[in-house]
Amino acid sequence: MRLPARPTIYEINTAVFLERLGRGRGRPLALDEVPGAEWDALAALPVDAVWLMGVWQRSPTGLEIALTDPALDAGNRAALPDLRPEDVIGSPYCVRDYVVDERFGGPGALAAARAALAARGLGLILDYVPNHVAPDHPWTTTRPGAFLAGSDEDLRAQPEAFLRTAGGVFAKGRDPYFAPWPDVVQLDAFAPVLRHAVAGTLTVVGGQCDGLRCDMAMLMTNEVFARTWGERAGPPPAEEFWPTLIARVRAAHPDLLFMAEAYWDMEWTLQQQGFDLCYDKRLYDRLAHESAESVRGHLQADAAYQERLVRFVENHDEPRAAATFGPAQARAAAVTVSTLPGARLFHEGQLEGRRTRIPVFLGRGPDEPADGDLRAFYERLLRAVADGDLRRGEWRLCACEGWPDNDSHRRLVAWCWTAPETRELVVVNLAGAPAQARVRPPWDDLRGRDWDLVDRLDGRRFERGGDELGSEGLYVDLDPWGAHFLAWRPMGEG
Repeated sequence: MRLPARPTIYEINTAVFLERLGRGRGRPLALDEVPGAEWDALAALPVDAVWLMGVWQRSPTGLEIALTDPALDAGNRAALPDLRPEDVIGSPYCVRDYVVDERFGGPGALAAARAALAARGLGLILDYVPNHVAPDHPWTTTRPGAFLAGSDEDLRAQPEAFLRTAGGVFAKGRDPYFAPWPDVVQLDAFAPVLRHAVAGTLTVVGGQCDGLRCDMAMLMTNEVFARTWGERAGPPPAEEFWPTLIARVRAAHPDLLFMAEAYWDMEWTLQQQGFDLCYDKRLYDRLAHESAESVRGHLQADAAYQERLVRFVENHDEPRAAATFGPAQARAAAVTVSTLPGARLFHEGQLEGRRTRIPVFLGRGPDEPADGDLRAFYERLLRAVADGDLRRGEWRLCACEGWPDNDSHRRLVAWCWTAPETRELVVVNLAGAPAQARVRPPWDDLRGRDWDLVDRLDGRRFERGGDELGSEGLYVDLDPWGAHFLAWRPMGEG
């Protein structure tokens, strides 16, 4: 299945999802046992693809290491105060092998889940972790040249940075800014043997899904890998890791989508190296910590670049949106990321206002009350995105103008969508104070008729004269963190 343009993606923590569904049976369900009503509910939101995070075999060796780590244990207990020994199942990013874990029903169960999703028009996205694997991954013995090697002396001198495996001593996986991860070993991005092996693995994986979410994808670029490992990595090869790999996998699966988790302003680089979509972490940071003017500046980037970004206010790596933003601010941020070009990503529990970020080592999450009002808001928002034809429309940023004695327009950001049969205007107040402005959409045919504006978020209707709209723009007055999602129609139509 080829995923549609500007897809809406819904991330599910596979282990926690199946544990919740299986409580009535006394055991977690397998993927082929998920009730159809669960997939129906996602299709009805609507979304275009489900990302089943963490389906691959988890490492027994990695689990043993994790169980002895005090910091990991503290994080698990903070999230799950009634922690039981069986709740800790190991990290899905400490991959033992790219085979569906038997705890989830194995490859056949994944195939059944994929078929169930496809029957509802939904694609399936799975993980690929390019930077590291578990210490007991088969490659440590069959392809030791695929790893960044260490020595017994390295292990003695830096036990926090090296690990002995069945295939020898290897460096622990890391990025350039933090200490090594304790439970994984580092793959060598420059090694031809690794690149060949990964192409074979992902060709198999690509036959089981419609898209791959590539973890920390920038770590495998020549620039970042050389900066992280220096002389130990050796000279960079002439070719980058990603372009040839993506081309080889696409030769077998032409419609497979590649989505990069990307940080450090590496999005453009990864797009140029073949990724269809890259995380827009910069927008998340601006929404969480900066001003509307910062967001407006971000949205002035090249349109083609923005079309290949993934917008979000929550995923499994970030704190829960309900715990990061205030209630009204969270809704303003959600309207923003949902109505911009590119893809939009939602995380299981986000729509219900869950506040506890679940560590990936856990197979169970805490019981938290759902926020029914927030759920209803998200259902209206996602339906508005679908009904507004944002998939086909042309997006443009709009000017917000104020008055000499009122500069509150600086708190607003506005944009519009124009499609053959629809027009939409989105205005968001990204501040905790009221704001007024004249918003100027780029439509030159407003004069000479009256217009009916319907807010898709709450159903309110506004009638405005086209002559005033064409000459002065639309007057808006928004409460703190307020938003409009306005469908425009000439009076008497629709």
